[in-house]
Amino acid sequence: MRGGRAVVVGALGLASVALAAGPVFAKGAVDVTAPRTAHVGESIAVAAQGGDDSAGYLHQLCLEENGFGEGWHQEKCSAVVDGDARVTAHGTSARRGDLKFRAVLYGLTSRHDRSPVRLHASDVVTVHVR
Repeated sequence: MRGGRAVVVGALGLASVALAAGPVFAKGAVDVTAPRTAHVGESIAVAAQGGDDSAGYLHQLCLEENGFGEGWHQEKCSAVVDGDARVTAHGTSARRGDLKFRAVLYGLTSRHDRSPVRLHASDVVTVHVR
């Protein structure tokens, strides 16, 4: 019995070491806020914040807009920072319809990195322009 018990205890010990040495996934999040409705010609403020705990990356957060059949395009990006990033954009709509916004967090290896890595994207928020 002692030999069998030692094998079980040894196997459990190896399993716990294997689990501890497994891959570690970085955690992060991106949030975007905007008003639900706006009137034509009224100022619309869209704000976003985001971060990620992945080591080795600087962060840049960009706001993107999709409205009136134009497809997604970048509106404004934050400065490249070490840590959490924030960005705010202000604009107006000249016509009625829905404007959609999202924020995308990028990881960069340097302030002049030409190949940023997309880390996270926010949910899409919609502003109904009346």
